Amino acid sequence: MSDETTPKSVISLSDAVHQRSRLAILAVLYELSKADFRLLHQTTGLSDGNLGRHIQVLEGAGLVTVKKGYSGRKPQTIVEISPEGIRALEAEVAVLKNLVSELSKKTASKPVKVKKKTKERSTQTIDPATLLHPL
Repeated sequence: MSDETTPKSVISLSDAVHQRSRLAILAVLYELSKADFRLLHQTTGLSDGNLGRHIQVLEGAGLVTVKKGYSGRKPQTIVEISPEGIRALEAEVAVLKNLVSELSKKTASKPVKVKKKTKERSTQTIDPATLLHPL
């Protein structure tokens, strides 16, 4: 992700955390500590397949743990944020806050460009015959 065209302020963003859907999952889990699959499905608006895949990525990165079991006769998947997931989310938020702060400083020091109004076009109809000149 880091090359010479990437600003230094974004190099610290985590690929595992920064993706919008995974960030949403981690944010829900940060607030609740753990949640079942159905709650995550409802709060994120992701399809079952997409949610399952994002949870796999987060689990593979060690940011969440997944426990499968049953509630009565129904299968239940519980996803819990790990200590590493908490640290990763907090670090991501810190990077984003820093980025917003830096952007705010830069935009506050730049003058605002105001677009000039374009001239209104005439709505007067012109007879096309008057535009043609005899050769």
